[in-house]
Amino acid sequence: MNVKLLFNIALHLLRARFKQSLVAAVGVTFGIAMFISLVSFMNGLNDLLDGLMLNRTPHVRLYNEIQPSKHQPVDFDPQYRNQTVIINSVKPKDRGKSIYNGKAIIHDLKQDKRVVDVAPKITAPVFFNSGTIEISGVVYGVDVAAEEKLFRLSDYVIAGKVADLNQSNSIIIGKGLADKMLMKIGDVVKVTTAKGNLSTFKIVGILQIGIAELDNTMSYTSLSSAQKLLGAPTNYITDIQVKLFDIQQAPALTKEFSKKYEVDGMDYQTTNSQFETGSTIRSIISYAVGIVLLIVAGFGIYNILNMMIFEKMDSIAILKATGFSGRDVQWIFIILSMIIGFTGGICGLLFGYIFTSIIDVIPFNTPALPTITTYPISFRPLFYGIGITFALTTTFIAGWFPARKAGKVDPVEIIRGK
Repeated sequence: MNVKLLFNIALHLLRARFKQSLVAAVGVTFGIAMFISLVSFMNGLNDLLDGLMLNRTPHVRLYNEIQPSKHQPVDFDPQYRNQTVIINSVKPKDRGKSIYNGKAIIHDLKQDKRVVDVAPKITAPVFFNSGTIEISGVVYGVDVAAEEKLFRLSDYVIAGKVADLNQSNSIIIGKGLADKMLMKIGDVVKVTTAKGNLSTFKIVGILQIGIAELDNTMSYTSLSSAQKLLGAPTNYITDIQVKLFDIQQAPALTKEFSKKYEVDGMDYQTTNSQFETGSTIRSIISYAVGIVLLIVAGFGIYNILNMMIFEKMDSIAILKATGFSGRDVQWIFIILSMIIGFTGGICGLLFGYIFTSIIDVIPFNTPALPTITTYPISFRPLFYGIGITFALTTTFIAGWFPARKAGKVDPVEIIRGK
């Protein structure tokens, strides 16, 4: 089989039906370009939402959950030990929210090679006093340096500086909370705990995550200020936040750490299961639409090659009469199909990159997401590889069936019919 000769004949047939071949190539180009644009935009959106989730969520969270005691007093009575006992209205055990020996646990976790770093945290429900009004919220006491390193808190601070939290009795509040109380940087806010402890804090910053539920309730202060607010000792912490090198290990390590340190644990997937589900569905939709576009383009190539074979019966008969085998004729039309697919695919990648680059610079300003200025786009080489691979696969399949038909043409019948 002379590949060069077969390629030249395929090019000749392509030029003979140039308009139809161009239409087929444009169909592939359009399909690939739309596939690249759609998948890049959808994955950019997923990356944006995942960033909002992962930047604010530890991979592993260790804490003490409020729950009923697993062993009730009746379990220790020999009279009822081997019997089924029904207990109604079981109350949860008050074991406190503080993590026992928290500093030692943090030190041990930092030595683990699977862990990037660890950040202690205090979570305390409070009331913000605005005149005679009490607004419920949450104060997070954090190690300022560790929180900034692991969760990039400064990315969401729209006024003020995170470093100012190191000052005594300073606080950064959510934008929604600041709007409700008509407060700004420099103002003083009174905070009351559930046990009645009252403290005064100076507002040194305002942050906006972009999730209204959080912006309307959350605030940050230093670890020491939160301990003073609660009247707790300096070793008091309620959460240990862990970031891992391999995020996929989070579920397994959560179970391991919980058992090892005798605390409750929760991984990021459990905490943000709704975000995970939404990202998966969006990805499925984008890939499905892109694949449908490429399949439609493949049908266009199939129809054009079928018509070309019907119109070129004489040429096919002459080729076979002059010594070309059915396999040679079959490869001529497969090569023709692949030329259309490759040309259309390369142009599709180019136009897909142009379209996504244009979308990437379109302004997108929303008060809910102050850190976002343009529409999110993901420029992953994987999408371009998938696009060109699927384009070549689709066009090969689309050309295979007409090519088989051409290879089975009987030149005697064609010439006799003429």
